[in-house]
Amino acid sequence: MNRIVIVGASAGGLSTAEALRRTGHEGTITLVGDEPHLPYDRPPLSKQLLSGQWEPDRLALRRPADIDALGLDLRLGTSATGLDLTEKVVTLADGARLPYDGLVVATGVRPRQLPGSTGVAGLHVLRTLEDAVSLRAGLRPGRRLVIVGAGFVGAEVAATAHGLGAEVTVLEAGPVPLAEAVGEEAGRFVARLHDARGVRIRTATAVAQILAVRDRVSGVLLADGEVVPADDVLVAIGSTPNTEWLSGSGLTVVDGLLCDEHCAAAPGVYAAGDVARWHNPLFGAAMRIEHRTHAAEQGLAVARNLLDPDRQRPFAPVPYFWSDQYDTKIQAYGHLRDHDEALVLDADAARPRLLVAYRRAGRLTGVLAAGVPPKTLRAWRALIAAGAEWSAAVAEASQEYA
Repeated sequence: MNRIVIVGASAGGLSTAEALRRTGHEGTITLVGDEPHLPYDRPPLSKQLLSGQWEPDRLALRRPADIDALGLDLRLGTSATGLDLTEKVVTLADGARLPYDGLVVATGVRPRQLPGSTGVAGLHVLRTLEDAVSLRAGLRPGRRLVIVGAGFVGAEVAATAHGLGAEVTVLEAGPVPLAEAVGEEAGRFVARLHDARGVRIRTATAVAQILAVRDRVSGVLLADGEVVPADDVLVAIGSTPNTEWLSGSGLTVVDGLLCDEHCAAAPGVYAAGDVARWHNPLFGAAMRIEHRTHAAEQGLAVARNLLDPDRQRPFAPVPYFWSDQYDTKIQAYGHLRDHDEALVLDADAARPRLLVAYRRAGRLTGVLAAGVPPKTLRAWRALIAAGAEWSAAVAEASQEYA
């Protein structure tokens, strides 16, 4: 396998390229990215960069010299537009055709937009460096920021914007923020963090339209006719996997590129990062995870399986994510979605402290915590990785926690 093409130049794509070189691949590695920048870290966009603590040059995942040392054929500032599985060729927007022996799809996701809301000044999404710089320009005392969507991106931006002195209102369609992802108690905990600082999260609130005056945002019209005034609006209503370029390729796309337990979508074709929906045998479920740590880990697994297809190993991680809001770090291990029970073992927003265990069928599948010692979280993670039975796991980890 001499020619490997990686489409996507963020954490997952870079991790794959580095692992390929470490494993001894000496052939061509072409890394394609639709942004003009070298690979950079995205989690700080909603925190350190947005707050002004960091400037853009601190986001780089690797120094230019380290990228050069990988000997990559870099194709930045252009996107993939098509894939021919029979001919084994990727087509780029600039007209280039890239033949490959092995292909890695790491094209990530893009923010969902509200219908009819493009081309309006002061209306933002947050995914790229340019998005964060544009949003940061309007965050200062006296400015009104309205955030549509109370997921982790919306909540993190709300915390950062409040710290910069902006007046922040968050509009959430659901009755409890984040409930679908982490359960109602964890969602209420997050809401209380914001409420204690004067950031209002309005739940069960449907948005009808973004209002503008002379092509500049002026407010948000709610479904009940109320207008929420705004100087800037951030739309944070989730993301869409970047899979359009795979249309007609023969690969299966279902909310991401569908892969097996080895992260393979077809012979010689693998996926890593936010775009990959793969079967995680540890939980017996297909999942697609949009977190920085996961993308890097999956890139390592993909490189190994791509170079040695006869000895492939399933990718069966305990997923991990974190979210920094104000001075609180929320961390989680495991598969929290589609749970049957979210058992609250500790909840105190004043401290702040939270510990929630998640059950699916008769098994411990996840844990979410804030203000909990790392040793405690490691104990829970080990139980999740072992597929521990629910009652015994809760009893054992609770004793450790006590």
